[in-house]
Amino acid sequence: MRGRQRFSQMGLLLLASQLFQVGLENIPPVTLGVLGINVYLYLFPAAPLMQACVSVQQTYWHSDWRRLFLSPLHHVDDWHLYFNMASFLWKGIQLERRLGGAWFLYLLSVFSLLIGLVYLALEAGLTELTQDSSYSMECAVGFSGVLFALKVLNNHYHPGGVTYVMGIPVANRYASWVELVLIHVTSPGTSLIGHLAGILVGLLYTAGPLKTIMQRGARFVTSNGYYSRPNNYYHSSGPSGNREADQRYTAGLTEEEQYERAIRNSLNDRGGSSQRGAAAPYGFHVSEEEMRRRRLMRFDR
Repeated sequence: MRGRQRFSQMGLLLLASQLFQVGLENIPPVTLGVLGINVYLYLFPAAPLMQACVSVQQTYWHSDWRRLFLSPLHHVDDWHLYFNMASFLWKGIQLERRLGGAWFLYLLSVFSLLIGLVYLALEAGLTELTQDSSYSMECAVGFSGVLFALKVLNNHYHPGGVTYVMGIPVANRYASWVELVLIHVTSPGTSLIGHLAGILVGLLYTAGPLKTIMQRGARFVTSNGYYSRPNNYYHSSGPSGNREADQRYTAGLTEEEQYERAIRNSLNDRGGSSQRGAAAPYGFHVSEEEMRRRRLMRFDR
């Protein structure tokens, strides 16, 4: 497969500039890796766009299910790639730090596949309702559906805040819906159904059964019963920590304050684990005779 020959495109240059402004060392590994895969597949596509996009006709009628995996990772042009990856960069940094790398990768994989399936279901439903087969012919490509799902998730973790959508202040809980409408009005070529599918999948995770299903699936796959739960990155897990209160008050903290809290929580985790029977620190040892003496003293009380 020949790579794209337009290596001097402005979208790629702006994306590279933004990455270096943030600093590669400040981008979590899964976010950086997914971003890199999208850029690579833009330069060296795994398939032409018309063979990578997802539609009812091509995916369901012709049973070309590989499109569900190819579609989120391919983009129409450099600006399509730039806007999607710039948005993913900030969402990925926030969510991967909060959820942990393993769960975030699992989340992206499930979201990417499920959004494609929901998109097919919505387009097929519209075809039946309107008796218009053009809905089944519409072919969508790009990462924006996943971004809408991540936006729902990010807003769920920061309730009560305000997001500016095209300069308009909007409450977080409604931001995804407002952005869905505004993008469709200002950019008619975008996939309204693809973005809607992303919002619905995000709601399935935050308000529906998807999160529980994913946790059970991860537990089933691993042989020892351990699975990577969402890492409550900003939550206190010490003996006296209040997880719900901690989550409630992190939305207004600066990034530096969140780092400090994360460090304190990490220290609390270590302290709690040592109290729950972890190996004693170096230099601390109790003989068997001392253990027997302490047990007898406890029973004598």
